[in-house]
Amino acid sequence: MRKTPYLALVVAVFQVIASQGAYYGQTDREKVDATAIVLLLVGPAMMLFRHRFPKTSLALTLAATCLYLWGGYPYGPVFVSPIIMLFQTVTEGRRKLALIASALTTVFFLIYSTWLVDPPSRGLWHILAIVAVMTLILAAGELARYRIESRAERARVAEEESRRQASEERLTMAQELHDVLAHNISLIHVQASTALHLMDDDPGQARSALTTIKGASKEVLGELRSVLNVLREGAPRSPTAGLDRLGDLVERSGLDVSLEQVGARPLPAQVERAAYRIAQESLTNAARHAPGSRVSVRLEYLAAELVITVTDTGSSMPAVLAEEGSGNGIPGMRERASALGGTLVAGPKETGFQVEARLPLPEETG
Repeated sequence: MRKTPYLALVVAVFQVIASQGAYYGQTDREKVDATAIVLLLVGPAMMLFRHRFPKTSLALTLAATCLYLWGGYPYGPVFVSPIIMLFQTVTEGRRKLALIASALTTVFFLIYSTWLVDPPSRGLWHILAIVAVMTLILAAGELARYRIESRAERARVAEEESRRQASEERLTMAQELHDVLAHNISLIHVQASTALHLMDDDPGQARSALTTIKGASKEVLGELRSVLNVLREGAPRSPTAGLDRLGDLVERSGLDVSLEQVGARPLPAQVERAAYRIAQESLTNAARHAPGSRVSVRLEYLAAELVITVTDTGSSMPAVLAEEGSGNGIPGMRERASALGGTLVAGPKETGFQVEARLPLPEETG
């Protein structure tokens, strides 16, 4: 709801009542009569139409003010509506209109006060006072317009930043979801192949593989539900993976994994998440390309960086998923490390393969 009708009503009441009161202090002026009241109401009435007819409403307001003064009625309250109209004209960006209107009004005031009023007001200071008042009104309007535009610009920038952050968050979630799906589906595939191969010869081992499949499928469903809830609700998302879950990851990998953490301590969430995903992707690659290998996972918490080293001894059985990967595993890990200002090197190591990532740590965590 616009405030203009209420402002116009307040200005109308003030101009009519205050002008009648002003008469008692200006007994040399004409008493406020019906004509004066009509002229006093023109400005507030035009305030209601200034959005649709800006030029006409401003011209009629200033014309009514000039006629009021020419009629010899009391000074003072009559200037409220033209001041407001000029101010609002400038704040709405109609500078040229406001400048022309204020210039013409200034000329009338100078002519009126110099030749049409008795006694006339002559002198440089009188002229400067009239010009200064008009300039002050225009300057105040410009200042208000600048503040309004600045506020709108800040709101626009904030909205764009919010959209950018939301887009980046969705990209992060997509990458997280890719890593979770790639790891768990690869794990399910490997364990399912193992279960089928050992179903008749070693039912116990087959049962263990099926148990791993159950756990992996439960986790991937949980991750999917979490991401879908975030997308549905638009709520901030807390990291779903940290180094506190590294032990569970190793247990479900289906590989012979040794885990070593040297100098373990809490780290920033983004570092923990990246380290977890790098270890997860490395184990996924080992399960895909080097099934049956022994894998060592070592995390060394140094003062200025976290070093993650994942080494496997090479495949000891056919790699059932060797040709089914997306080819984005190592580039994705390297991208995660680079996003934090770190590095990642991956390549053959003796008979196996090694991934080494170095993630810098903030000073306060050192």
